[in-house]
Amino acid sequence: MAPNRPSAVKLSTYECGEEPIGSPWIRFNTRFYVIALIFLVFDVEVLFLFPWAVNLSRMGLFAWIDMAVFITILVVGLAYVWGRGDLDWVRPKGSERGAAAGK
Repeated sequence: MAPNRPSAVKLSTYECGEEPIGSPWIRFNTRFYVIALIFLVFDVEVLFLFPWAVNLSRMGLFAWIDMAVFITILVVGLAYVWGRGDLDWVRPKGSERGAAAGK
């Protein structure tokens, strides 16, 4: 129902006042997103450590055990992503997920 009047100006990419160079449909490496998500997961989990450390003297042995389990889960998660190579910025050829499925 809306009017559709495309023009070169409307279809151009906005680059903070700069003239766009090249196509706006370039492929970004998904490594940016994977590493950002892993960083956010571990960064948010560190937020749980601060209140625990501040109130540790009042919480007793249960808090130690609870946090030991929590940190163990974090270490297992870190070992998992490290083992899969998700923390490597550049992967060797042929090790991409789904590479075998595409052949």
